[in-house]
Amino acid sequence: MTDLFEDIPVRLDMQTVGFYNLENLFDLVKDTHINDDDFLPNAPKRWTAKRYENKLRKLGYAISNIGRRETGKHPAIIGVAEIENKKVLNDLIQSKHLEDHNYGYVHYNSPDERGIDVALLYDQDMFTVTHSEPFSIKLQHDDGSPDYTRDILLVTGLLDGEEIHVIVNHWPSRREGEKESEPKRLVTASKVSEIISSLKETNEDAKVIVMGDFNEDSNNPGIRELVKTSSLFNLMETLRSYNRGSTYYKRKWDLFDQILISTNFFKASDTRFEFSTANIFDEDFLKTFSGPYKGTPYRTYVGRKYNGGYSDHFPVYAIFKK
Repeated sequence: MTDLFEDIPVRLDMQTVGFYNLENLFDLVKDTHINDDDFLPNAPKRWTAKRYENKLRKLGYAISNIGRRETGKHPAIIGVAEIENKKVLNDLIQSKHLEDHNYGYVHYNSPDERGIDVALLYDQDMFTVTHSEPFSIKLQHDDGSPDYTRDILLVTGLLDGEEIHVIVNHWPSRREGEKESEPKRLVTASKVSEIISSLKETNEDAKVIVMGDFNEDSNNPGIRELVKTSSLFNLMETLRSYNRGSTYYKRKWDLFDQILISTNFFKASDTRFEFSTANIFDEDFLKTFSGPYKGTPYRTYVGRKYNGGYSDHFPVYAIFKK
């Protein structure tokens, strides 16, 4: 793969913060504690070493180019969803297009029934972690039994010396129906608001970035409630349109992958980061190039059929400038 943006000068005054749902990044080993049976070499999906390594290489290439058009360099911080464990994160940051960058990560195993977690990748030369913590969401099935979902991840650190708080999310899916699953996302939204409130109790000027796959568009109740209660600004609000999004389902674009920020990122300053721009990273190499789904995310699998692509989501990102 060629370098897409090789002639763009590096901007030392800018940093990229992104989010990417990696579409079932599982290793090849059976884990008896989770339901990873689909992603094994002898499963019907035939998740082999060759396919795993191909996905790692492609994801690494995509990640390394997020925000490069604007900044001339790879992202400082990238939240990820749908990763199985620390092994896949290690393999990802050691893959061809990321191994020369000094990426570390923050990850905690969550109780999610499918065994997929969120994590935060960060360039250790640009971002220093000072605190991290997972927050569990207490949900129930209709019969009262626990409904295990992904934790929310809080990571606090110094981005080029300035303290910021990053909250990584993967909210409950719509699998049982949009309206039926909505209360679960409202509970999760409330938990995020709680985390932000506690950060502001310690420092009322805390700079907060909330990112994730919310399984909601910006006009849905959970996101609207979060924006209102925590005084956030949704950077994806103006990007949502009929013919563009981060994921495509039933002939419709959705922008479930979003980045929200505290409004103090709009304060002009020579020494602190302020918001510059945001976008969907939907470069042509990430798209299906022919057929009825031309222009939609080039997926790894379509059902059980191996497709050989990147992910069923496009990444989203924001640029911050000093």
